[in-house]
Amino acid sequence: MSDHTASLSWSRQGRDFTYEAYSRDHTLTFENGQETLASSAPDYVGNPAALNPETLLVGALSSCHMLTFLAICSKRGFVVDHYEDAASGRLEKNAEGNMAITRITLRPKVVFSGDKQPSAEERERLHERAHAHCFIGTSIRSEVTVEPA
Repeated sequence: MSDHTASLSWSRQGRDFTYEAYSRDHTLTFENGQETLASSAPDYVGNPAALNPETLLVGALSSCHMLTFLAICSKRGFVVDHYEDAASGRLEKNAEGNMAITRITLRPKVVFSGDKQPSAEERERLHERAHAHCFIGTSIRSEVTVEPA
């Protein structure tokens, strides 16, 4: 078990507090001291130069899946040389009529090296296992699809 923290800071900075006028920009500071500018998505009056919660969620899932996949591969003797993903999330109304990230698709491309190479079927099982054990994947309600290349 472990705890993970982030702090958030936002200020009105003298702007009118109407829906159209207030700034969505805020600072997220993570437990290791890294800071990032965050905002709402541009579709919701946010700053396109900042990270938004929806993108952060998609990125967190992609990162967690990769880290879990690498751990599984290393324990099974497969050597991964390169991993990339073109993840995407779909924001839409869910079954209850609320806006939610309802679907996240991961599109990992993995390059293996060495004598021990997983078959296409083994690659699929490795991704299934990674999804089943990814801390973020098991924490969210969104449908998650993994489409390995």
